[in-house]
Amino acid sequence: MHKELADYELMLKDAKFKVTKKRLRMIELFMEDERYLSAKEIQEMMNKEYPGISYDTIYRNLHTLKDINVLEQTTFSGEMQYKISCTDHHHHHFICESCGETRVVQYCPVQTWKNELDGVKINSHKVELYGLCEACR
Repeated sequence: MHKELADYELMLKDAKFKVTKKRLRMIELFMEDERYLSAKEIQEMMNKEYPGISYDTIYRNLHTLKDINVLEQTTFSGEMQYKISCTDHHHHHFICESCGETRVVQYCPVQTWKNELDGVKINSHKVELYGLCEACR
């Protein structure tokens, strides 16, 4: 379950960033689409409402939103991709390599890894599974 737009607005304010129409619209785009999106895709979507918006503006805002945990990022198809952060519970993702559909995977293999890595302390981890969804197979 994702937060409401007002929650993200508060996150921006708490982090001392301006709450702008463009930033809020960018967040809305991610709220409307459950898959990972590239900076180029976001620029194309934003350009419909804000003609001439620069790639630099998109890129800076993506990093700002990632830094304050509004967005999470991954590398997919050779480029950075972003989606709305799912911080309400621990999980991993399956990502369709064709259409980009993203699904939550509840199982976490880290306990198995801890058993194999005697003496180490795991500080964090991220598991992403890649393949083809039913529609793309």
